[in-house]
Amino acid sequence: MRRARVVVGHRVPDRPPIQVSRGQRVTLGDRDRDWPQFVWTVLGEGHGGWVPAALFDGERGAATALSDYDTRELAARTDEILTLHYELAQWWWAENDRGEQGWIPARALELFDEGSP
Repeated sequence: MRRARVVVGHRVPDRPPIQVSRGQRVTLGDRDRDWPQFVWTVLGEGHGGWVPAALFDGERGAATALSDYDTRELAARTDEILTLHYELAQWWWAENDRGEQGWIPARALELFDEGSP
């Protein structure tokens, strides 16, 4: 697994995360202005969150999820070292030294070389 240093602290949004399951029907809204690869996604019970648009079979309105996704983000301080698990839509699923996991934007990280400790 890769590791990275946080170069810009990241705060978690003030809304609860949502989870989308493969095959789940959702309603897609607008694209995010800062992250155009993300679309506002509303679940059947009315909760919403930003999900990569590539994970759906449509562009807007009713759509079906093509894979599972969790919108949970990871709060991180500048200079914190994280373990990176995988990247999607310019965000990394990361883990801190306390075992907490979530998404953090790639632009907030400085990746170590594969051979670095």
